[in-house]
Amino acid sequence: MSTISYKKLWKLLIDKDMKRKDLRKATGISTASMAKLSKNENLTTDVLLRICDALKCDISDIMEVSLDDED
Repeated sequence: MSTISYKKLWKLLIDKDMKRKDLRKATGISTASMAKLSKNENLTTDVLLRICDALKCDISDIMEVSLDDED
């Protein structure tokens, strides 16, 4: 199973001097979606693309997928 991390998003927000509420306003995403981001949970592609559009970045700039090793 793969795991998702949005650490890159939080670093990008720091680099752009933005707060999470600024991201919400810029994208129009819900508080539920923000909570999912905070918990590294799955989000729809639409939400991820809205974030990318607002930050003018690629999806790989805001998230990372790690493959878990299974024996």
